[in-house]
Amino acid sequence: MTLSIAKWKLDDYHRIVEMGLLDERPVELLYGEIVQMSPEGEPHAYYSRTAGEYLMRILGDRALVSQAKPITLPNDSEPEPDIAIVQRLGREYLSHHPYPENIFWVIEYSQSSLEKDSTVKYRLYAEAGIAEYWLVNLARRELIIYRDPRDGEYGSKMTLTEGEVTPLAFAEIEIPVEALISAD
Repeated sequence: MTLSIAKWKLDDYHRIVEMGLLDERPVELLYGEIVQMSPEGEPHAYYSRTAGEYLMRILGDRALVSQAKPITLPNDSEPEPDIAIVQRLGREYLSHHPYPENIFWVIEYSQSSLEKDSTVKYRLYAEAGIAEYWLVNLARRELIIYRDPRDGEYGSKMTLTEGEVTPLAFAEIEIPVEALISAD
């Protein structure tokens, strides 16, 4: 006997969310599958919250720093990255979550979710054409930056443990790597 997994379309998923069936469950839609998110440990919560606050300060009105909120991707996916830096579209977000064309870059903090974040979410973001994907490996205290999405892959990868990084969308800003991975 062959088992088939029922895939969900975005509209179906939105109806399920509106009905409140997933209210008490930390889930996200990845490639049409409703996937339970890993519980967030203290280090994960600390680093992502601290980085989000830092990015809000340095980006100011240039962008909206959205923490643990959905983004809508064309591959029947609605992940909730730890941080998404998106265009400020105000009330337009009352009718939709940020689409790929609204997203400057996304950041995932990984400890227990490293496998999923470095494979499934990597492909998901690359396929959607998100210009930059920053993956923070908390176990190794390193920032991995993926850029240049094409054909479901990122064309470039940098791994940093110190120094500064300039986001593609904001050439005038330098972000110290320590601001994203340091406990100070």
